[in-house]
Amino acid sequence: MSANASPGPRALALWRQLSPLPFGRELFMFVFGNRVPYSGALGARVTSLEPGHVVMTLRDRRGVRNHLNSVHAIALANLGEMASGLAMATALPAGVRGIVTGLTITYGKKARGVLTATSQVSVPEVRSDLELDVEAGIRDAAGDLVATVHVRWRLGLVPAA
Repeated sequence: MSANASPGPRALALWRQLSPLPFGRELFMFVFGNRVPYSGALGARVTSLEPGHVVMTLRDRRGVRNHLNSVHAIALANLGEMASGLAMATALPAGVRGIVTGLTITYGKKARGVLTATSQVSVPEVRSDLELDVEAGIRDAAGDLVATVHVRWRLGLVPAA
């Protein structure tokens, strides 16, 4: 794998290589956390990753809780943004890059227990800069929607070297 390869295909290749192995998913998150330190600090885990689709979990623990004994609002925003980012990165065609330009979140109920974030995106053809909104839904173990994160991405062509 080339050091100059896009991050999405690199992440997908690493996932496909490691996820079937014993402790492979943990190793994937360790490598991901080293490459994207802020995201790694959250402690979320990828459970499924395909081009344009990701499922992640976040374990409820003291480090992500607030004073109301539930998962902190910003931890939920981070989880949704990370899910959106992995879905987006793995869906981007060669020669296209993206950056987050906005994020909104709607909270449905207090988040407790193991949470599951799901995000799916289809990237349209990119000929010039465009904005694309990607949603990540976060559900609790009962399947109740605890938060919906909307991430706005600016997509554009990678400038010629």
